[in-house]
Amino acid sequence: MVSVNQLTVSFGGTELFCNISFLVNPRDRVGLVGKNGAGKSTLLKIFAGLQEATSGSVTVPSGVEIGYLPQQMIHQSGKTVLNETRTAFDRILNIQREIDRINTDIAERTDYDSEAYMDLLHRSAELSERLQLLGVASIDADIEKTLVGLGFNPSEFNRQTSELSGGWRMRIELAKILLQRPQVLLLDEPTNHLDIESIQWLENYLKDFAGAVVLVSHDRAFLDNVTQRTVEISLGKIYDYKAPYTKYLELRKEFREQQLAAYRNQQKMIQDTETFIERFRYKATKAVQVQSRIKQLDKVERLEVEDEDLTAIHVRFPAAPRSGAIVVETGALVKRYGEKLILNGVDLKIHRGEKVAFAGKNGEGKSTISKIIMGEVAHEQGTVTIGHNVKTGYYAQNQDEIMDEELTVFQTIDNVAVGDVRTKIRDLLGAFLFRGDDIDKKVKVLSGGERSRLAMVKLLLEPYNLLLLDEPTNHLDIRSKDVLKQALLKYDGTLIIVSHDRDFLDGLVTKVYEFRDKQVKEHIGGIYDFLQKKNIVNLQELDKKAVITRQAATASQENKTESKNTKDNYLEKKEWDRQVRKIATQVADMETKITRIEREIDTTENLLAVPEHLDAEEIENMSKHYQQLQNELQQAMQTWEQLTVELDKIKSL
Repeated sequence: MVSVNQLTVSFGGTELFCNISFLVNPRDRVGLVGKNGAGKSTLLKIFAGLQEATSGSVTVPSGVEIGYLPQQMIHQSGKTVLNETRTAFDRILNIQREIDRINTDIAERTDYDSEAYMDLLHRSAELSERLQLLGVASIDADIEKTLVGLGFNPSEFNRQTSELSGGWRMRIELAKILLQRPQVLLLDEPTNHLDIESIQWLENYLKDFAGAVVLVSHDRAFLDNVTQRTVEISLGKIYDYKAPYTKYLELRKEFREQQLAAYRNQQKMIQDTETFIERFRYKATKAVQVQSRIKQLDKVERLEVEDEDLTAIHVRFPAAPRSGAIVVETGALVKRYGEKLILNGVDLKIHRGEKVAFAGKNGEGKSTISKIIMGEVAHEQGTVTIGHNVKTGYYAQNQDEIMDEELTVFQTIDNVAVGDVRTKIRDLLGAFLFRGDDIDKKVKVLSGGERSRLAMVKLLLEPYNLLLLDEPTNHLDIRSKDVLKQALLKYDGTLIIVSHDRDFLDGLVTKVYEFRDKQVKEHIGGIYDFLQKKNIVNLQELDKKAVITRQAATASQENKTESKNTKDNYLEKKEWDRQVRKIATQVADMETKITRIEREIDTTENLLAVPEHLDAEEIENMSKHYQQLQNELQQAMQTWEQLTVELDKIKSL
């Protein structure tokens, strides 16, 4: 459907992509992955026709339409939610207007037998058929279904878009793209501003979507549930895996081990060859061998392996001071914003050491109650009690605003780091995407996302016994989220977390407070227990008993084959060693023979240089012998070269 052909993109002399090619087929579900800065968003922009490549092309067949959702977008104002969403159907309305114009023209014509008249009839029929396929009869129903699925309440359809936050306006843009039903969807971080239920709805929509999907996301669960294929961008090349994200990680690990083995073998071969060339470069008798090695080296296609930061970043929060048994308690809590009731009679109790999640649709009061607990927002009725000796660390989207803008990134963290962690500041900043010269930037020049990440690092290093984190993963990649999650798992204080990232919450929290209809309900268990109970998630996992049964059935067979495989591997290794030793001995013998012949040639040349000591017969015999030595040397060198190439090939296996 969409073909990428020898695509190269360069910025300032640096190649982002180098002659990459791959194909996006109809119904493909592709997850685009790679390090930050690898070029994922750039590739989507080129797909969408918004950016030019340095060379190569992206070919989209005629009639194939592409829908593109960027991370950052310019939102239009002056319309209601419903009317702005309805602009998705401008194409349909334009087709309807063209049909009306053609029908008017047909009604006014009398040249019924003319070719022009027949063309109008065919065009009208073609457009009418296309209109039906686009679903003209169900526009209003489709709009409502899509907006509700993305979290809008029908009562909000007539609100002005200018009254909405950027996250809600992004949902309108996503709704418009989905309603246009393009053949290819390009989605760049589509879950950033969605709650869990909306993410679930989007997952189900994309599973049933009739076209192809190419998406970038740091939400592991979303990638696993939607994609069937993972395309990794690494060092300007692409690696295509026919598997969703988690399976891709396993395949990538195996492939990387093969890459590293091939890379190490090649580096050794190159080093040995260069050593040989340098050693015999100026020896005339080795000129042929040296030239052969130089040509061999020139033909080598150098392998590259992307540096992978496998440093184990083990971060621990400082020991939490002991607090009272009850950390936070609310009773009959009521909160309004103007006339709008947000929370009505909320009772919750959080005990020391608990790790709990606040879950529910956006706008249900999760962030509001977080601010009430922090004392940033007042409530109208009820009580809020903070326990004895509770020291609260709070992360919210505006957390970055309280940092000193004149300090550098490094200074900001260095000022709060104590103990052994001071030796790991650079590693810790690197885990949260601050690398190289980034650590010397001043806070005032950082982007919003960079400030949020820096605020998270700062929070990791300060001693609190209650952490209240509101959407902490929005600006983190998968590795950074893993670092944060591991630190939170070891944290010995109390944790309240507002998040829509199911993979991040899985195994981290043991209780979920559900915010719905201005009330809060307690659910004991993890995030997937909660989702299963609410019947809003299809885990798409095989029954664990079936997995165990199948594993048990195959275990004995695996045990039987394991010893055989071990023995076979041993015999293969033994045979490989034998061949290497055999050919290496032949190479050494041939080099000894060449040295002997070269010495004999030197002696013969010295004798022939003073012919007065020789009679005519001796000179003739010595000349014949000299020529024979030259032939033997040439044959020996050819044999040596063949053996050397064969030895290198076997060593590279």
